[in-house]
Formats: sequence, structure tokens, C-alpha cells
Amino acid sequence: MSRKKILVTGGAGFIGGNFVQYMVDKYPQYDIYNLDLLTYAGDLTKHKHIETKDNYYFVKADIAERETIMALFEKEKFEYVVHFAAESHVDRSITDPGIFVQTNVLGTQILLDAARAVEVTKFVHVSTDEVYGELDFDPSTFFTEETPLQPNSPYSASKASSDLLVRAYHETYGLPVSITRCSNNYGPYHFPEKLIPLTISRVLNEQKVPVYGDGKNIRDWLHVNDHCAAINLVMHEGVNGEVYNVGGHNEKTNLEVVKTIIKTLGKSEELIEFVKDRLGHDKRYAIDPTKLENLGWKPTYTFETGIAQTIQWYLDNTEWWEQIISGDYQKYFDKQYTVNK
Repeated sequence: MSRKKILVTGGAGFIGGNFVQYMVDKYPQYDIYNLDLLTYAGDLTKHKHIETKDNYYFVKADIAERETIMALFEKEKFEYVVHFAAESHVDRSITDPGIFVQTNVLGTQILLDAARAVEVTKFVHVSTDEVYGELDFDPSTFFTEETPLQPNSPYSASKASSDLLVRAYHETYGLPVSITRCSNNYGPYHFPEKLIPLTISRVLNEQKVPVYGDGKNIRDWLHVNDHCAAINLVMHEGVNGEVYNVGGHNEKTNLEVVKTIIKTLGKSEELIEFVKDRLGHDKRYAIDPTKLENLGWKPTYTFETGIAQTIQWYLDNTEWWEQIISGDYQKYFDKQYTVNK
């Protein structure tokens, strides 16, 4: 009996990387292929402990290179595709929107063509709640799967575009797809430019922590481990053509998050520095995950337990995030993999 092959795109990133580790450990009978281009946020050092496992493989490639991707799919005949690979930092999308269209839209379309060619069992497209736009501060309002797409940044517009392509490939060609849209993730191996790891690293170094505007923008926080479990469920049991929202029921203002981290680390709130607000900064995101919960998923982390665990992880793994900040992590691929080319 042949082993199932699962391709995870963007598996050197934050969420994709945690998902790769989750799947390698949970399913020794599956072969997990991690495809990543290793751009600035792609870090392979997080996978040191699984590199020697028989069911883990790494492929360095660009999802926007059609010939490479088509040849890979033809060779390996993947049964499942879980698609994380994306440019994802909103600030970077405001500075350079073009690369977001190239990777997030054109790259997704090439993967869809490749998935069609080998007749995959399931294509899971991992998206974001940012495609819905923003909510007001009314705590009774939530994003549902029926909320219209109204993206407000070049990043979220590129993700909404890719969502629509995935839907179209299901409706037009019958490709078996599911789309997940998650709230803000946090947890181990989060790239230090994002709010929570940025705050932790700067507070530990007694540096000022920049907070956009008045810090009252609200996000729904989801622990990455809960997200991995949700994606695994959708991959195996999600209905083809359906969208599933993944939320953590943990709404916090950005300022609350920063203050929680500062308090936990025993530092002064004088480290907080309010800076000019981000262009097009969405007020609030909040997800109703009832549909996914009806499929059998529940978050296991409260924000309080999750943020405490995350802070402790960063305290225990200073070497990891210090090499990210210094840029040394980018040398790891050449050191580990060039010999094997």
C-alpha cells in the first residue's frame, strides 16, 4: 500500500512550519513534503529536530515558477496539498504590492493547475480573516463564512483574489478544495517582525515597543497549535467547496497584548511608544467559528494560557529569535542542503 504524500507550501514560515512539525509527528505513515522558497521569513532552523525523520522532505522552490511546480507534481503525485505559501506582512504589502500579487495570486493559480493535473484528493487553501475587511467595535458582530469580501490592504486583496481563484477552480473544474480563514495566530517560531514576538524581543532587550495609533485596534488571537489541528481536520473531513473560519474567541486590543507581555516579563510600560498609525489600519477582526466547531474542532488555548506559554517559549529559545534578528538563519540552507544538491 502506497504512502500518502502531503505537500505543504510555505512550510518554512510560521504557521506552515508549525503545521509541518504537527503532521510529521502525528502521521508517521504520511510523507510530508515542505516546499518553500526561503525568502526573508522562511526559516529552516525550526525543523532541525525533524530533518532526520523518514517521513520529512524539503524542496526549495518558488510556487510562481510554473515549470518547476508542474514537474514536481508530476513526479511525486501528491494526494493532498495544504497551501500556506504567501507574502503576508501588511506593512510590506503597502511598500511593495507587486510581489504580493506575484506570489499570492499567480503562485496559487499555478498550484491549482498542478493539483488538477495530478487529480489531488484535497487542496486546502489557508487564507485569513483580513479578506473580510474590518468590523466596528460592536462586540456582538463577527465575521462568518457569508461575510462579503472587502479587503483593505494590498496583502488582504491578494489573499481575497487567491480565495476566489480557489473557489473558481472548484466550481469550474470540480477540483476538491476547502478554504480556511483564520484570525491572528501566535505561538512558537513567530517571525520577530509581528506584534507578539516583536514585543517580547524588544522588552527583553529593554527597547521601545512601537504601537500603532492609540493601540485600540482589536484582533482575535488564535494559538498556532489550535490552528494546525483545525487545518488537519479540514484536510481530512472538510466538505469540498466550503469555507471554514478558524477563530480563537480571544479578542484583545493591541495595547492590551503589549501590556500583558510587559507585565508578564516584569518590565515598565514606559517602554511603550505610540507611533503613526498604519495606512488603512483595520479597526477590529472577530471570527464566528461555529461551522468549524460543528465539524468537530474546538480551540484548546485561552489567550491567557497561550500567551504565557508563548512568552516562556521565547525565554527558553533566545538563540532562535536572536539568529532571526541578526540574519544568521538565512545561512542555514546553504550549510545543511547545498552538499546534497
